[in-house]
Amino acid sequence: MASAIVRGLLEKEHYAPAEIACTCGDDPTGPALAENTGIQYLADITSALYEAEAVVLACKPQQFAALSPELAEAARGKLVLSILAGTPISRLSETFNHARNIVRTMPNTPGQIGAGVTAFTPLRELSDKDSQIVENTLSSLGNYHEVDEVDLDAVTALSGSGPAYVFEFAAALRDAGVKAGLDEALADALSVDTLLGAAMLLADSEERPEALRDAVTSPGGTTAAALKVFEDGGFRELIHQALSAAKTRSLELAKE
Repeated sequence: MASAIVRGLLEKEHYAPAEIACTCGDDPTGPALAENTGIQYLADITSALYEAEAVVLACKPQQFAALSPELAEAARGKLVLSILAGTPISRLSETFNHARNIVRTMPNTPGQIGAGVTAFTPLRELSDKDSQIVENTLSSLGNYHEVDEVDLDAVTALSGSGPAYVFEFAAALRDAGVKAGLDEALADALSVDTLLGAAMLLADSEERPEALRDAVTSPGGTTAAALKVFEDGGFRELIHQALSAAKTRSLELAKE
C-alpha cells in the first residue's frame, strides 16, 4: 500500500519525488521503492521528519510497538496518517501524542491500480491544509469516505478484506466453469470479464444490485435456477457470517 500511495501521488503530480522520503525495517522494500520511483530512501528517517508536513505509517500493525520514541518526537506538530489495520486512534495517540492531528484509514488492495476505496477517521476536525493532504494521499488510491471510527472495523470487513472475497468468487466461477466442461483458460477469462463488466455496470447504473439481478433473471430460466441454489444454500447468510468474522478479528487486533 505504501508503494501504491507513492506511485499515485507522483502520477497525479501532487508531490515531486524529492518531496517524498521512505524508510523500512530489515528488508529491501524501502530501497526498491526509492529506486523505482525516484523518491528518497533513508535508513534513519527521523531527522527528515522535522522538515516534513505529514507522516504516513505503513508498517505492519505488529511492528508499531517497535517504533522509536525519537521518531515519535520528530513527528511533533505533524499530521500523522496511519493505514495500520486494527490500530485505533487512541493507541496511535499514545505514541504520537504531540502530533497536530492523527488520521486512521482503511484502504484496500485495488488502490495499487488507483481503483481502491479508503475509509478514514481523523482524531479531530481537519484543518484546510491537512484536509488537502489527506485528500491528495487517499485520492491517489481511488475513492475515499470519512466515517466514524466505530465503523472502521465493519469497513475493514467489507471493503478492506472485500477484494479477497471477490477473488475467491472468481476462482470458484472458474472452477465451476471447468467442471461444466470449459477449457480452464477460457473459464478464467470469462470469469474475470464477467465480474469486471458486472461491476462496471453496477457502478454506472442508478439501480440497486437487486434490480440489476432481476433484469438478468427470466422466470423459469437458467439464471433463476442458479439463484435458487444460492438462496437454498444460504448465500447471503454465509456472506454475513464471513464479514462478522472479519470484523471480530479486526476488533481483536486492536487489543493485541
